[in-house]
Amino acid sequence: MHSDIHFLLHTYRAVELHDAAAEFRPVRPRLRQRMGWTMIELGLRLAQSRPQTQPARAARTA
Repeated sequence: MHSDIHFLLHTYRAVELHDAAAEFRPVRPRLRQRMGWTMIELGLRLAQSRPQTQPARAARTA
């Protein structure tokens, strides 16, 4: 099979598969994104809650 024809058939099949996969997407795809930003916001708040005058703890070695 000629490489151009093979590439064209592959492109058409990829589009078909992409369209078929779009039907099975979850109802709320943005949940993971919202959870991620919430965790980032919480982490930033926790990082700012420590007073700057207090030194951070040194790492302990066994």
